Amino acid sequence: MSSNDDQDDLKPSATPGYKPTGTAKTADEYAQLDAEDESLARWKASLGITAGVSTGDTSGPRVTVLTLELDSPTLPPGKTLVFDLNDSAKLADTKKNPIIIKEGVEYNVRITFKVNHSIISGVRYIQLVKRAGIKVDKLEQMLGSYGPQAEPYTKNFDVEESPSGLVARSGSYNVRSRVVDDDGEVYADWEWSFKLAKEW
Repeated sequence: MSSNDDQDDLKPSATPGYKPTGTAKTADEYAQLDAEDESLARWKASLGITAGVSTGDTSGPRVTVLTLELDSPTLPPGKTLVFDLNDSAKLADTKKNPIIIKEGVEYNVRITFKVNHSIISGVRYIQLVKRAGIKVDKLEQMLGSYGPQAEPYTKNFDVEESPSGLVARSGSYNVRSRVVDDDGEVYADWEWSFKLAKEW
């Protein structure tokens, strides 16, 4: 599936001063910690962590990545570029039939995910792009820290510009995407392909 070099490239950057805890706590356990500290209580409340609020079933994944979307003001009306991570057949098809991205346009990536039952911290999206087996780009975007809630979170990445020119348009690009936290826990890992063209 991938080489050891890929595994190294898909590891998150080290956060200075961060030491992995090794054991995850539930939201209720975090709510009880340092309960008398008012500023900490306000920060925990901003993450949806309050004492006595049950986070429900603690089995299953802490994070469920729902979609990855590429958005651009130049997209024709009605056209969307959305990867539904729950549709494995469609994801597998994008490896064989690359999506088309217009060259030289501004676009941004948007990710939607659900935090199920535990606090998550230092979560990142990592994207490794190769062409003909050679790494041509790597993106690492911090998603942040979140508490569990019923509604999904959406994170918009910074605007980027797609490459352009004859060389950029020749061949397809293979992408490996991963959502991982500072502790190295992988929440999603998938592959897809794209081609650059003069039009969408």
